[in-house]
Amino acid sequence: MDVGGKMIDILYEDNHLLVVCKPCNMIVQQDNTNDEDLLSYLKKYLKEKYQKPGNVYLGLVHRLDRPVGGVMVFAKTSKAASRLSKSIVERSCEKWYLAVVEGKMEKPSDTLVDYLEKNHQTNFTYVTDKNHGKFSSLAYEVLGYQDQQSLLKVILHTGRSHQIRVQFASRNHPLVFDQRYHPSPKKGQIALWAYHLAIEHPITKEKMVFEMMPKAEIFQKFEVRL
Repeated sequence: MDVGGKMIDILYEDNHLLVVCKPCNMIVQQDNTNDEDLLSYLKKYLKEKYQKPGNVYLGLVHRLDRPVGGVMVFAKTSKAASRLSKSIVERSCEKWYLAVVEGKMEKPSDTLVDYLEKNHQTNFTYVTDKNHGKFSSLAYEVLGYQDQQSLLKVILHTGRSHQIRVQFASRNHPLVFDQRYHPSPKKGQIALWAYHLAIEHPITKEKMVFEMMPKAEIFQKFEVRL
């Protein structure tokens, strides 16, 4: 599907779910910028495809940062939205990312735990203490190392704003091309991609796995099979 010159891949659709690949640099939901947003265009797609009169329901159950692309699931019914939201809160779904960070990680794999606080005025997230921040956890595995950069598989345990970007930047391994948390970023598309999403179907209870690999050169340069 072509949306404003950007191709949006529909990975799966039934009466309850719509799974798509979010393009990079597209907001998920309308904000004060009035830029094109994924949710509105998907509603337009459903309205036109099924010739629905009036408003179209499409539930937003999780988000990706504006510059980040990858797999997202939307709910086509309120029941599906409620059950998917619950599974995300209870961490029973799998959200895996690919990230390229500066430098060589000290460990081949590890779990990072912090307390993060978001400043809503500046839209920055900070590492703080447990009295002020929210518990935040992720696990990573190093998949490759080249040109003084590490390719990581990242598994989110919690879903805090800018979590992956902040947790690695705070350890002096900022994401490549991160314009917000990298002290001296080069120009380019942020090296973060949501490539794997596994959920339990809200109605049939079947486990469903969706994957879309990134095409950006920053990922492809590593001599590993993505």
